[in-house]
Amino acid sequence: MGPMLLARIAQTSADVAATSSRLKKVGLLAECLADATPEEIAIAVAYLSGELPQGTVGVGWAALKERPTAAEAPTLELLEVDAVVTELQAISGKGSQATRRELLVRLFSRATEPEQRLLVGLFLGELRQGALEGVMTDAVAKAASVPVADVRRAAMLAGDLRAVAAAAIRDGASGLEPFRLTPLQPITPMLAQTADDVASALERLGRASIEWKLDGARIQAHRAGGEVRIFTRNLADITSRVPEIEAAIRSLDLDAVVLDGEAIALREDGRPEPFQVTMSRFGTRFAANGTSLSAFFFDCLHLDGTDLVDSPAAERLAALANAVPDELLVPRVETDDPAVAQEFLDATLARGHEGVMAKSLDAPYEAGRRGAGWLKVKPAHTLDLVVLAAEWGHGRRQGKLSNLHLGARDPEGGAFVMLGKTFKGMTDEMLAWQTEHLLGLETHTDGHVVHVRPELVVEIAFDGVQASSRYPGGVALRFARVKGYRPDKSPAEADTIDTVRAIHARAQ
Repeated sequence: MGPMLLARIAQTSADVAATSSRLKKVGLLAECLADATPEEIAIAVAYLSGELPQGTVGVGWAALKERPTAAEAPTLELLEVDAVVTELQAISGKGSQATRRELLVRLFSRATEPEQRLLVGLFLGELRQGALEGVMTDAVAKAASVPVADVRRAAMLAGDLRAVAAAAIRDGASGLEPFRLTPLQPITPMLAQTADDVASALERLGRASIEWKLDGARIQAHRAGGEVRIFTRNLADITSRVPEIEAAIRSLDLDAVVLDGEAIALREDGRPEPFQVTMSRFGTRFAANGTSLSAFFFDCLHLDGTDLVDSPAAERLAALANAVPDELLVPRVETDDPAVAQEFLDATLARGHEGVMAKSLDAPYEAGRRGAGWLKVKPAHTLDLVVLAAEWGHGRRQGKLSNLHLGARDPEGGAFVMLGKTFKGMTDEMLAWQTEHLLGLETHTDGHVVHVRPELVVEIAFDGVQASSRYPGGVALRFARVKGYRPDKSPAEADTIDTVRAIHARAQ
């Protein structure tokens, strides 16, 4: 088996994007992975999932918009490309931009046109060919000839499908045995689906645990004997940055534990500080910042030698209550009564928190998955804003105007005030529609940005408003996404910057 060429990955990616059949996607991916060497498997899984194993490497659109002429024949090997990306990530200091550019030119000059398209999508994080994690997990299982449930569980506990794929395809079922829950080794957290309200959540779950949903930072706390580690939701070790949480875990009367929870900065009255305060606190130690973090835990995955991820939530909650004092627990109530759940939600919102979580008492902990057993319920904020500009997309959105620049109306009659950008929530039909309409409103272009007359109103959903020094209005939307266009509304009917500032002020 010879070295795998990048062209093989590019062709497989294109073939996967061209079919809507999940079964065919799985077969194409599995065939490609089965032909990879042990050293290539993890890289192949990453590329076919639209990711670089190295993560962010400091290469953006500005460095990629002008590329050398594509090579006529494929010669780039997969391991070669991975080595170049690692080298790109390591470049820093004086002259780094020129060095990075030179390295990119050498790489792209050896790439064929399909390979160049693949590389651009990988560098920009906009490769969308339908190889989602569930599809890739099935493909790994097929390539390794092992049960997909075993691969899924190993990936959940490892937090890294690439490593699991390499072990499974190399060693079969025996390669999955080392992937188990081990204190001090983080696992990918379980995520939640969404419910419109608590009544619909209870209809789906039956009797459930209704808990505060904190607008903080997800943490995973581990202890084994005298050693304590705190991890973020992305599995980064931040123990040294949160000494107050480390001390709280160290004070527990137990030997080994893995806890799932949130860290949040609270005011003296117990109301949450703005989200930015919590997140900025993660960048420094308590003594240097003056802001303390409070930890609240809502799940227990391991306790004194017993793994609990496969246990129903009711058992995990009982273990949590036995292991952790009340002041470290997320407040909750168990009920199947929508009125009780709504009363709890109203009280939670009154305390300044963003909503509630409804959790099945029977569900296991589905690490790394957006499980049906967890539902988040929070009030939806929407604003009618005006599109000020849009950016040309990449990858699946190549040739479409995608990232929207959003503006609120100035009630004093001035220019619209920009609040941020979003490319989320758009269907293919919406992308096509907005490209046609925005090009008809074009005033001028600036690189890949098309500026337009402020005439098109769009309804935007968002999770909150935060202070921002980046935008002229001093505020920006958090997690903005498109709900739909409002051609029935004129720009004069758009929401004002005063409305946005008032939302921000109420959250303080």
